[in-house]
Amino acid sequence: MSENPSRQDKEEIRELLRQYQNLKTGRSHSFLDEESFEKIIDYYDEAEDMALALEAVELATGQYPYSSALLLKKADLLIATRRYADALEILEKAAVLDSSDINLYILKTDAYLALDQPEKAVVILENALHYFEGEERIDLLFELADVYDDYEEFDKIFDCLKLILEQEPVNEEALYKICFWTDFTGRNEESIRLHKQIIEEYPYSELAWFNLAAAYQGIKLYEKAIDAYKYALVIDEKFDYAYRNMGDAYIRLRKYKEAIEVLEKVLELSRPEEVIYEAIGYCYDRIKNYAQARFYYRKATHLNQENSKLFYKIARTYINEQQWAQAVKQLELAMQIHRNYPDYNLAMGECKMNLGDIKEAILCFSLVVRARPKNVAGWEALICCLFIGEFYEEASEQVQAALKHTDNKPLFLYYYSAVCLAWGKTKEGLLQLERALHKAPKLVKKFVELNPSILQNQQVVDLLAKFRRNKKN
Repeated sequence: MSENPSRQDKEEIRELLRQYQNLKTGRSHSFLDEESFEKIIDYYDEAEDMALALEAVELATGQYPYSSALLLKKADLLIATRRYADALEILEKAAVLDSSDINLYILKTDAYLALDQPEKAVVILENALHYFEGEERIDLLFELADVYDDYEEFDKIFDCLKLILEQEPVNEEALYKICFWTDFTGRNEESIRLHKQIIEEYPYSELAWFNLAAAYQGIKLYEKAIDAYKYALVIDEKFDYAYRNMGDAYIRLRKYKEAIEVLEKVLELSRPEEVIYEAIGYCYDRIKNYAQARFYYRKATHLNQENSKLFYKIARTYINEQQWAQAVKQLELAMQIHRNYPDYNLAMGECKMNLGDIKEAILCFSLVVRARPKNVAGWEALICCLFIGEFYEEASEQVQAALKHTDNKPLFLYYYSAVCLAWGKTKEGLLQLERALHKAPKLVKKFVELNPSILQNQQVVDLLAKFRRNKKN
């Protein structure tokens, strides 16, 4: 029975180190060849003792000055100790002895990148591609892709990965990376053509099917994306990212029940995630199953108590059911995290108004218009609330402010008319109503919604009838 290989290796390096120490101290020693020196240098390098590793490589290159392998070791150590110019000098010597070692080009690239000279690194790698084939060429292309990443030449990263896949169509690393860079560069049509070619040759590559689907999704061809994801899942039924992306595609198509089904599959196959629970909650929200929507939003909050939007979304489900008090509790939780977020104040104002707390509602809506002065929704809510509370003078002032900040939106002419009429300023109210009708006749329904009893005012009814007659003529 043979000895443990690991034990043999330890004994071998121990013996080599003993011989090396004898050589350093001038005592009698066995002959150390190039390979033995390489093992000694690697030992010190792996032990992260750079001083001893450099000492060993100096001695080794002194004994074997024409060994390109030892010169490359020396350059590698010099780069590790940030002596980049010295490393490049050594690499030039190594290139004279042997220019066919791929590590020569990779080390030169590392040195130039460390010196913040990516353009020189690019030239070296681009030239080296002409001299290598097979796996070595693929290694260089990956290296070049990394350099382009540092250089922020993102389209060229895609080009490198494409070249790799043309040479080795099912290279996993390239397939994983090109999916990201397709999305980042927007080169979806190219990716579709590339992956269709790969699938013709390798129809059982689930990554190629996944990338094809993702590219279709990138140009909003969601039905085609779903079909491609299904093929990926036939090959690998536990491919959770395919289910995840398919769920997004179904949501885009507003097929919420199908989205729920595939997103539930993600939960079966991987650890619970806030984003998946939230997405399922959103789907139930859209099909108006508010209880189930809350159930999943709450599951999401258990994973992230700091996401205020989740509490806001729970509140919206209560608002949709007109459960105002319950909505307030959730909005209070959201506002403990983000106090002055306009959407939260808008929703809180709506709840307070429906609970009859008009002054609190006005305060909330005032915060909204202060934060978003050009936003119509905030002004609309504030003015309606002031109108309902019969604060006509304040409502009149806020209408003027709304017109100023929203570039004279006709909606606020209608609201100004309603305020004037309710305040007893009939002449001004009718004048503003007429102006509003000429500018945006379809918005008259908002005028009536604000105060349905206005249709009992004969002067208003006559003006509306006159306007309709004139429009027909």
